[in-house]
Amino acid sequence: MTGTNFLGIPVEGSIQQADKRVPQKPLSELEPLMRAVLDDSYIDSFGWTQYTPYFNDGDPCVFSVGEPWFRTVEDVKAQKDAGSDDDYYDEDDDSFTIGYGGHPTLGKQDWDYDNPRDWDNRRKIYKQYEGSHPTSFRVCAELADAINSGAFEDVLLEAFGDHAKVTVRPSGITVDTYEHD
Repeated sequence: MTGTNFLGIPVEGSIQQADKRVPQKPLSELEPLMRAVLDDSYIDSFGWTQYTPYFNDGDPCVFSVGEPWFRTVEDVKAQKDAGSDDDYYDEDDDSFTIGYGGHPTLGKQDWDYDNPRDWDNRRKIYKQYEGSHPTSFRVCAELADAINSGAFEDVLLEAFGDHAKVTVRPSGITVDTYEHD
């Protein structure tokens, strides 16, 4: 490419365009969403995994944050009633996420996209909420949407590092090493 410059210095050659990264947002925009979930007495804990894959089938290995999960007080009670005191969440078990299909104790709210062919400009069109905890579901969904947007990856990477499993409770945050392929 000829005729371009960088800081007034002429640039020659072929410039390969990379994927456009989601514009990053500051922690100050994520904090109220996290506080709303932490202040909800129905939510026991939530978390996610974050890592850079070691291999990605030839595609670039890029840091990302996984789908957040949420555990309610009912989930914890059911686990204890089943005889387990483990504070365990299996990252490969999507049943505690609130994505399409819902959460066992928070309920669900499916959606379609208004324009599924226009990936960059599509919007979710939400269907009717199904469940008995709409306020808890809403605050969790807002946090999940923010995390899933990719707009807070820099903030989360700086706060918790790479290859991390993050668990958040009102009493504190636990960061464990996340083992992955």
